[in-house]
Amino acid sequence: MRSADTRGSVERVTAQYLHAPMLSRYLRFPRLRDLLDTQQGIPLLDMMQPLEAPDTHLVSAAIGWLGLGNVAEAKAELAGISPSQRNHPDVLEVQWLICAEQSKWDEALRIARALMASAPDRSSGWLHQAYALRRVPEGGVKQAWHALLPAFDKFPKEAVISYNLSCYACQMKQLEAARVWFKRASFLGGKEKFKRMALEDPDLEPLWEEIRGT
Repeated sequence: MRSADTRGSVERVTAQYLHAPMLSRYLRFPRLRDLLDTQQGIPLLDMMQPLEAPDTHLVSAAIGWLGLGNVAEAKAELAGISPSQRNHPDVLEVQWLICAEQSKWDEALRIARALMASAPDRSSGWLHQAYALRRVPEGGVKQAWHALLPAFDKFPKEAVISYNLSCYACQMKQLEAARVWFKRASFLGGKEKFKRMALEDPDLEPLWEEIRGT
């Protein structure tokens, strides 16, 4: 993660809870993977019933346009969502993506909190909230850390939460805490996968030497 460079920041705002099956295809697009921080293609999970047609097709089309870098068309697709479904978690997830693509972090924060309220069993809302809090004018790494920390108790088996907490701790120069959180992420999510992620992540640069040696 880079605290001052949104494009370079790579704490993991996982796509695994963007659970509609068609969402898997956008992982091929580097820019979207940067926004979601899922460069390793973390598997998607189905956590609730997906939207029904035609709304599901509109969400799919919006994701496709985002993958092509066309935010305007993505927004146009979402504008066609049925009014009763505009607060559906799947729709909120894509709305968050659009805000992230445009660096509209105040709006992204609002959407993340709406997602937390509408889908409390998804960890993505917590991850999105922390990601946005790091970037809003009054926010920062410390705010992101405090916002995400309670999510560990709620989702103790979610490796991405531990990984992000490691990144935040590292950026706050709490290196021992960063080591502990990184080891937990590696245990939960796979040592080699998270090692590769960490060695591409500027947020964890202070730990690169010892991570390489593991």
